[in-house]
Amino acid sequence: MHVLYEEEGELKVGTVLSQAPASYQVESPHGRRTKIKVANVLLSFAEPPAAELLAEAERFADELDVHFLWECSSGREFDFRALARDYVGREPTAAQAAGVLLKLHSAPMYFYRRGRGQFQAAPEETLKLALAGLEKKKRLQAQILEWTEALKRYECPAPVAALQDELLYAPDRNKPETRAFEQACRETGLSAPRLFERCGLLTDTHEYHLRRFLHEFFPGGVAFAAHQPPAADGDLPLAPQSAFSLDEIGTTEIDDAFSIGRGASGELRIGVHIAAPALGIAPGSPLDAIARNRLSTAYMPGRKYTMLPEEVVARFSLDHGSSQPAVSLYFDVTEDGLPRSVHSRVERIPIAANLRHAQYDVLNDTLGAGTSSGLPYEEELRSLWRVALALEKRRGRPSTSPTLVDYSFFIDDGHVRIVPRKRGAPLDKLVSELMILVNSSWGELLAERDVAAIYRVQATGKVRFSVHPEPHEGLGVRCYAWMSSPLRRYVDLVNQWQLVAALQGRRPPFGRSSEALLSAMQAFELTTARYDEHQRAMEGYWSLRWLLQEKVEELEGVVLRENLVRLDGLPLVLRVASLPEAVGGGARVRLTVRGIDLLERAVDLVYRETLQPAPQAAEQAADADEKA
Repeated sequence: MHVLYEEEGELKVGTVLSQAPASYQVESPHGRRTKIKVANVLLSFAEPPAAELLAEAERFADELDVHFLWECSSGREFDFRALARDYVGREPTAAQAAGVLLKLHSAPMYFYRRGRGQFQAAPEETLKLALAGLEKKKRLQAQILEWTEALKRYECPAPVAALQDELLYAPDRNKPETRAFEQACRETGLSAPRLFERCGLLTDTHEYHLRRFLHEFFPGGVAFAAHQPPAADGDLPLAPQSAFSLDEIGTTEIDDAFSIGRGASGELRIGVHIAAPALGIAPGSPLDAIARNRLSTAYMPGRKYTMLPEEVVARFSLDHGSSQPAVSLYFDVTEDGLPRSVHSRVERIPIAANLRHAQYDVLNDTLGAGTSSGLPYEEELRSLWRVALALEKRRGRPSTSPTLVDYSFFIDDGHVRIVPRKRGAPLDKLVSELMILVNSSWGELLAERDVAAIYRVQATGKVRFSVHPEPHEGLGVRCYAWMSSPLRRYVDLVNQWQLVAALQGRRPPFGRSSEALLSAMQAFELTTARYDEHQRAMEGYWSLRWLLQEKVEELEGVVLRENLVRLDGLPLVLRVASLPEAVGGGARVRLTVRGIDLLERAVDLVYRETLQPAPQAAEQAADADEKA
């Protein structure tokens, strides 16, 4: 005797070797022996042989019309053997009964399973809906196939072209256009941007990379939402001294400025003045919502996307010729250049000049040498530089690592100029130290008055945000809260609301456990990290454009580790597959540029020679020479 049984949803056959009250020992047509429950047996038969039953059943099932079977079942619950008996008009053979069973199993839209071998016909309306869905699915599959074939011929159908940005940056794999496009990518072996390029829809590599950023952060466009102008800042006292600022060319959000005067005792009195948008933008206002949405100004080579609308920036930026609201930190300078009698006030500050690094960077050489360049405000900058040196010495930490290099990108109608800028230059140190003083002093003021703020905290090397005033080990200060860039960073604006309230004797808008404060801190950290990633990506792109523009064929760089090389004069760290394993970290190497792909932001570099061995290898070679 043979049996047809169900195991894990699959129909199987076997020859009975032995039988117990509740089970069978069977052998499959392939010789495998197994124990099955009697309850799982659907059909017992003697003919045909077990190995032939399913083949004959499938042939019989192919001849059956599933819709006719559904009509015969009349909606009642039935056993497959009974339906087979009604269909053939007599007692069915094992192959016929099994064929009906296979047909029922293969048509779940027509028949619902109600138990072992038991079925029930689907209601008519339900079946109609299911069949309509199936037909729709078939048409969709045909459409996907048609789109895929067109894409393989590098002809992009209009529905696919309409989703170009989505397909490039955030594909929705539930959409048929996405499935067709990705199938075409697999079959052509091309990446998504390369396929669009072949179809003639991606012609500007810069726009392709920039739109990745815009798609993520400005899917609805870069325009600002409708808003009212900022509120009036009230009747503020006018500062006794005018101030000046120092920024890069093109800076429109001038957050900080400096003033120098004399106190009552004749001591040098320095003022650090920070723009005060907190006086005109109320927490919870439409302008606050705009700033909260963007969280920071985003910088890209040749362009930027400001946190605040242009007219709002102009209202509070410390621009030349205006008297602007500011939060000011004043201090007298002792003989050793350190601050004393530190106090803060909210006031209006006259701005006498906006100095630019392009003109004043010559002072980086003259300040330390004691020579003069004859520029306006040179003596004021020299006095600030001496104070900066004293502040840095007191902290016991450099304001920045002197080995790090920043790069300024200047884009003019597609022509790129890259200017390296070594950190720690006198003018950079001057600004950095005074900003550290402002941020740490006001952070301590809020901590002393138990006013909540968002702090930058560093312990054991990791920098993070916190609402608790903890030390910043890297800067050597007891606490450090960003407040010096309220036009460009939302955290600074939030902290300025708290600071202004404390200075004016008002209740601050946020408590330390405020949901608005905590969510702003977390969102700022995540968003600015993504902004930085996009900025680095665009700087990498323009670096490759510069290599093409200057027709650079050879490059030099320093091996960081393994085959990772930092290139000289460019903010690029790239892998060089051909770099020999023997060339260790720290070695200087010369590389040949074999190819540049702007679409993929990749450059093919080939190792040429070692210019200077790694320090460890050089020491070992020197020891060998001495022994020789």
